[in-house]
Amino acid sequence: MTATEYLTSEQVILVDDNDREIGTAEKLSAHQHNLLHRAFSIFIFKDQPPYPLLLQQRSLHKYHSPGLWTNTCCSHPRLGETLLAAGERRLFEEMGLRCALKNVGRFHYIAHFDNGLSENEIDHVLIGLVPADILISPNPQEVHTYRWITLPELEQTLREHPEQFTPWLLKALEIVKAQPFPLNLK
Repeated sequence: MTATEYLTSEQVILVDDNDREIGTAEKLSAHQHNLLHRAFSIFIFKDQPPYPLLLQQRSLHKYHSPGLWTNTCCSHPRLGETLLAAGERRLFEEMGLRCALKNVGRFHYIAHFDNGLSENEIDHVLIGLVPADILISPNPQEVHTYRWITLPELEQTLREHPEQFTPWLLKALEIVKAQPFPLNLK
């Protein structure tokens, strides 16, 4: 499936300001018309100190924010799919990983891109832990490359080079940092 076919065949869940479902729209249409929709951002950490975070650099062919660094995985749930099931599905599709996830909060953000598309999302933050020796198998259509980074290193790089990161990362990271470490996923 080409990127255009994916954008026009996938549906996103439209929501109101309280994250209540109000309908669906084609993914591309939602991003062309700045429609508020539900999304999630996943943060995967190794299960041993210093608990590094897995970042991905978005594919150079993504419809927006190509080549920017971001959290481990981000996407949209399908109609009738729970956030956790959607997160587990997309985590495997993008990074080749399977692990339990926990929803730790949400936020609303709007971002406009040079290509005329926009994001207007209620973004749910999901976190998970993986063994330190985990093998990563990213999908090259989704991910250009990846790296492990500690939170202090990430915060420093975000301060020094914010243009290298997606617009939602900082808000999502604030929710992640409010969680106690080591993470309790129960």
